[in-house]
Amino acid sequence: MIRTAIALALLAASTVAAAQTPMPQLSLDHRMLLRCSSAFALLANGQENGDAAALRYPDVRQRGREFFVRGSAQVMEEAGLDRIQIEAALSAEARDISENGTIEDVMPICLNLLPAE
Repeated sequence: MIRTAIALALLAASTVAAAQTPMPQLSLDHRMLLRCSSAFALLANGQENGDAAALRYPDVRQRGREFFVRGSAQVMEEAGLDRIQIEAALSAEARDISENGTIEDVMPICLNLLPAE
């Protein structure tokens, strides 16, 4: 509960800071990396917390984390984003997935992007 509150506070702070910094246009590949990174983070969080819906999927806690780190770094480098901008982009994707309940739509595509175990 405390970790969730802290995460939400950090999300709010990074969103405010990002609103003050113009976001470069992202390619479709970059958007896909960010969307899947966010989806893996949401799914891994659900798996950590024993969420039945999240546990229906393969365990993405380790491989999803690796994808998140590498994908975020790739987008930062290629699109010239700073830390605040990448956090805001990832947060926006996670918020969109959560609010629209589209994790089941994106997971089949995203799971195919994970390296084999």
